[in-house]
This record gives sequence, structure tokens and C-alpha cells, in this order.
Amino acid sequence: MALQSGRRLLGLKFVRRIIAQENEIAMFSTTGPTNAKSCKVLVVGGGTGGISTAARFVKKVGKGNVIIIEPTDTHYYQAMWTLVGGGAKKFTDTSKPMKSVIPSGCNWIQDKAVKFDPENNTVTTEGGETVNYEYLIIGMGLQLNFENVKGLVDALKTDPNVVSNYSPNTVNKTFPALQNLKNGEAIFTFPSTPIKCAGAPQKIMYLADDYLRKNGRRDNVHINFNTALGVIFGVPKYAERLRELVSKRNITVNYTHNLTAIDADKKEAVFEILGNDKKETKSFKYDFIHVTPPMSAPDVLRNSNRLVDSTGFLDVNKETLQHVKYKNIFGIGDCTNIPTSKTAAAIAAQNGVLYKNLSLVMEGGNVSSKYDGYTSCPLVTSYERCILAEFGFDGKVMETFPVDQGKERRSMLLLKKHVMPTIYWEAMLRGYWNGPGVFRKLMHFGKS
Repeated sequence: MALQSGRRLLGLKFVRRIIAQENEIAMFSTTGPTNAKSCKVLVVGGGTGGISTAARFVKKVGKGNVIIIEPTDTHYYQAMWTLVGGGAKKFTDTSKPMKSVIPSGCNWIQDKAVKFDPENNTVTTEGGETVNYEYLIIGMGLQLNFENVKGLVDALKTDPNVVSNYSPNTVNKTFPALQNLKNGEAIFTFPSTPIKCAGAPQKIMYLADDYLRKNGRRDNVHINFNTALGVIFGVPKYAERLRELVSKRNITVNYTHNLTAIDADKKEAVFEILGNDKKETKSFKYDFIHVTPPMSAPDVLRNSNRLVDSTGFLDVNKETLQHVKYKNIFGIGDCTNIPTSKTAAAIAAQNGVLYKNLSLVMEGGNVSSKYDGYTSCPLVTSYERCILAEFGFDGKVMETFPVDQGKERRSMLLLKKHVMPTIYWEAMLRGYWNGPGVFRKLMHFGKS
């Protein structure tokens, strides 16, 4: 009996060893269907929109049913880069490892999406993996096109006085360049394309102005704000306050000036004058220049003609966030053609709408929740003050607090610097923040 038991035990161990070896071989096999995956919800993009929506849906559809495609190792809170450029925050305060913000229960494919096939409900990655989905959420953000300005890429590498807060590779150049600015011409640019946070090109300008004043150099530096737009800000209420501000601080605003080239050897920036049939250009000497690069939807999305509009942005209904053609596809954030300022605050408000509408579609119903265009831009005007701009579609003012937020306030700067980052990391990325809509109603006695 003991001999038979021993034989059975040895046989069981042998079988287990064979199974383990077969599993190991299968794990590393490159043949067969191992390059195809399936999920209920596929999220393309590991930025603010992608992570926050994935966090919501993994709770709804369960562990292993949500896949995120995102190639990068690091997740950034980009809204803080203005303060990094102004020396008021550390760059290390703005990032966390991507693996630490991927929601528990989600599968992460660390690769780049290179092909969308909405007819067959698949997305293909650069590594050749095909992912089948039932529902697709696209939150790919914006692509920075530094190369679209002639000479800019090289200038950012070689000229310490050419800076930009818009990239993790360049934001740390800004404050040292500001510290070294003793006199001459300082230029801040705004391109002719949609950009992340339309107020950011001005925020660093106001911080620079304040820094130079505090260090007794402002009288020696002439500041230009060269914007491709015809207005200083898109919402009339805040535009009026900002016009007063630049006038008071002796800042020159040059409208319809779009940066096209930088010559680092000559310390010269070239701008085309928009709206001029003569195709006129104008050159400016610089001793410091902060460049906001042209931006677009990512190339892979722009090249997916069935998904985008004529401008290359994901074509969704601006209120429901559902794709205009493919009802199982939704978009969120900067890569969409929703006509509102591209900010994390906008994504927060869109998040709740997307969750409700996609949930209805999953249950066989029709979309009903509507996004009102809410977005927010904390316009930092000094190291102590901030104008908290909040607005929706068509420039409708949607302020949360029962005070005039068009006025520079220390409280709003503290909110921007200390409260908003906590909300971002601890609530928004975990799927618990829809923006301040509820608080706005409470503070305005139930009125929207």
C-alpha cells in the first residue's frame, strides 16, 4: 500500500512538472493567437482622461475587463508646470510612476497604439498586438509639435534662453533662464493651434514680471506677449481684467503674431502676421523667449480618417462625448473636438458625463447626460495672486465661489498651488471627482 502511494505521488509530481514546463513554453511562445487580447472596455491613453475613466469602469465591469494602452513610464500633473517654470514648485512634485496610477484591476499594455479599426472593434499596438474591444474610450491628449517652428528644436537644446514649460524635457530650463535675465527683451508666445490650457502662456509671463520686479530688474526688461489670437483671452469678463493687468504692468501685447522660426545664433524670433494677405513677417530680438509650441491630436489619431473631423481631432458629440458615427466609442479630453478650453478641469466634468452615457449604452439604452462645456483656468498673475477663470460653452461664466473670481486673490493661488494637486492625485485619478458642479450649486443656493 505504501509503495503504491509513493508511486502515485511520484506520478503526480511528474505530471505537474510536465504541465509547468508546457505552461512555461506557452508563455514565451510567439506563435498562435497569443498576440490578440480582448476586453470589455479599452482605454487608449494613460493621461488624465484615460486613467480617471479607467478607474470608474473597472469598478463597473470588474477586474480584468479593462485594458489601458499607454507607452510611457511616468504620469505627469502638467497643470503644475507653470509653477515649476516660475521656481515655485519642484519638478519632482509633478510626477509619479505610471504603474502607481494604473487603477487596480486594469490590465496595462505598455505600448503605443498605431492603428484604429473601428469597423472591427480593434486597436493595434506598435509591438504588433491586436486588442479587441466592446467599448473604446480615446483619451490620447495632445501632441507637441516643436518641429513645426523652424530652428526651435535645436534652439531648445543649445540656447539656454529659449525655454518652454510644455515638455518634461524643457520645463526645468525656464527658471534658471529667468534668474539669469538681467536686461533686454523677453518674449512669450501663443501659437495658432489649439493648446493645453489657453492661460498657461500668460501665467509664466506674469510670474516672470513679478520675479523681475522683486529682484529690481523689471525696468531693464521689456516684455512682449506675442499671440496668434486676436484677443488676450476667449472669455470677455476675464479678457477685460487681463487687458487691465498687462496695461498696469507695462506688458506689450502683439495680436495675430504667430511664431514660425527661431535663429539662436542671431537671437531672433520670426513671426508671421495672421489675417494679412501680404503674408507679412516680423522679426524680434530676444534675450529670453518662452515658447508655447504648436499642438495637434496625435498623428495616429489624425491619420484615422473615420474617427476624426477635418481638423484631425476625435469627432464626438460635444454634449454626450459619444462618437458621431461609432456608438461604442467615446472620447475625453484634449484629443477631442469639443469646443472648450483643454484643461484637467474640463476632463473632470467630462468624466462624469462619459461614465453615465457609456453605462447607458452598455445597458442597451441611449445617451442622455450632457456636458455643459465647463472648464477652469487658474490664471496665476503673481507669486501671491490668481484669477480663477471658470466658464463653459460660448464663454458662459460658471464661477464656483460666491465672490468675483475675476479679481486677483491670494485664496485662489493657494487653491491652485495646494488644494488642486491633492484633488488630482487622490480623487480625480481614482475616479471620484466630477469637478466642482455640486459645490457651485451649494454656494449659489441651488442655482446653476
